Amino acid sequence: MRGMNPEAMPLVASPRRIVTLNLWQEQGPWERRVALTAERLAALAPDVVCLQEVRQVPGRVPNQAQTLATALGMDFTFEAAQPWGGGDEGLAILTRGRILERRFSPLPGPDEQTRRLVLGACLALPGGTPRWCFTTHLAYRLTEGAVRERQVQAVDRFVHDCSDGPALLCGDFNAVPESDEIRYLTGLTSLDGARTYYQDAFALCHPGERGWTWSSDNPYTPQLSTLPADRRLDYIFVTQRRKDGSGRILRCELALHEPDAEGVHCSDHHAVVADVVL
Repeated sequence: MRGMNPEAMPLVASPRRIVTLNLWQEQGPWERRVALTAERLAALAPDVVCLQEVRQVPGRVPNQAQTLATALGMDFTFEAAQPWGGGDEGLAILTRGRILERRFSPLPGPDEQTRRLVLGACLALPGGTPRWCFTTHLAYRLTEGAVRERQVQAVDRFVHDCSDGPALLCGDFNAVPESDEIRYLTGLTSLDGARTYYQDAFALCHPGERGWTWSSDNPYTPQLSTLPADRRLDYIFVTQRRKDGSGRILRCELALHEPDAEGVHCSDHHAVVADVVL
């Protein structure tokens, strides 16, 4: 991995590796995709994995988060966001440590049929202080920017209700870095008179780089041809860095974006991986 953030402050603890990925449900060759995802995640050896578009369909699709957690030897928590197609789609957090507590909260949605959530888990990682991690998946339509603005405000309130220490916020935000939704999270604009601040791990390590996670180089993206490709939609955010060095972001890269020998990709999204001192 490249993109080292060179700073002289000594580390207070070993960095933790965080991955976020939209799994793309059971679209395409999903069984091969899930197996490939497990292989690639094993090679990355993450401490925490945040997932979106996790599917479970009784008798047809075993819970994909559980499948990955079993393959990787990780603890996990899953929360269904909405039912469809005979099963559920939801969010999940996997960890090499233990999940001490879990919470979730519904988010404002564009309509009564579309349910969005933020899922949080307090994680006890080996040799470290328990820390909270959150995953979410925001409204996807291009016309739903105002909905996403309400959603990021709700997510921020939930994060701070759960944790007053360093925390991770990951997911598919369906918004580009220049949008007000993301600029709100990174402290660059106010929404309804409120401000907040999170570090954008990729932007910190790669200033000015595009970092597209929904990319035309992925053959699965044309299946949603109504949505423009070549956008950065997936993020790892970290709360403000502290004087003791916690919250320090060492590296951040795109991941799981190379196909296997048969041209199969893990998902229609690229993953994001970051090394963070917690």
